[in-house]
Amino acid sequence: MDKPTADKPSLDELNALVDKQLPADARAAALARAMADPAARETLAAWQAQRNALRELHRPLLDEPVPETLLAAANRSAQVRQKIDHWWRWGGMAASVMLAFGVGWLAHGQWQGGWPGDASQKMAASQLRAGQEFIRQAALAHAVYSPEVRHPVEVGAAQQDHLVQWLSKRLGKPLKVPSLAAQGYALVGGRLLPGGSGARAQFMFENTAGVRVTLYLGAVDAGGVPARAASQAKPGSQDTAFRYSSDGPVPGFYWVDQGFGYAMSGPVSRDELMKLAELVYQQL
Repeated sequence: MDKPTADKPSLDELNALVDKQLPADARAAALARAMADPAARETLAAWQAQRNALRELHRPLLDEPVPETLLAAANRSAQVRQKIDHWWRWGGMAASVMLAFGVGWLAHGQWQGGWPGDASQKMAASQLRAGQEFIRQAALAHAVYSPEVRHPVEVGAAQQDHLVQWLSKRLGKPLKVPSLAAQGYALVGGRLLPGGSGARAQFMFENTAGVRVTLYLGAVDAGGVPARAASQAKPGSQDTAFRYSSDGPVPGFYWVDQGFGYAMSGPVSRDELMKLAELVYQQL
């Protein structure tokens, strides 16, 4: 990058002059130096002519109304972003409400000398809340990172061994990356994420159509429903090992095995998500 001298403006200044990006006083000084230097004056005139020619070339397009297809696409993008923002806001508000609720009940229980009500009902409610929070965090993590083009993951599939070792150490549990090739998905990579009860991991997979699904995993405080054999899992039944949720930005199946939670999320059908969850469970 060349630098300006007392009597010659830099190329950056000439570019800024053409694009009208300089403040009034700086523009006047740079323009005066450009006019005093033949080479700079010639360059400035050529760039301005080129800019004007391009604007004239595409002026009919500038005067045309925005196509309906682009308006529809922009509207869909705005709706998706609004939905994701809503879930982020809801998450923060829900966390505050839960914190206040928990502190209040804790104080009440200590004052009365114990917890009111049936212990098994409280445990079931605690497990339900933990599962709902876990799948919500998984869906939000998917919605945030899966649209990324250049940085969807921290460590790519080419460094899979390093990725597994790193995340295993941070989560305090030996991990492995399941193969979803049977359903047409290849590993993109993974990343480390924060969670309510410690570190969480996210593995991202993609098919040939560019559709991405994510496996979110980590410790869950309240336990949850122990996972059973995938062959026994029947979506929608009361005793299924896998729980389905469509309340977040994307749907997902989740399950908890020995205090460790797993969630398969993505913008695909319930049946496809179930097959992916079964593949993961069989391998992990």
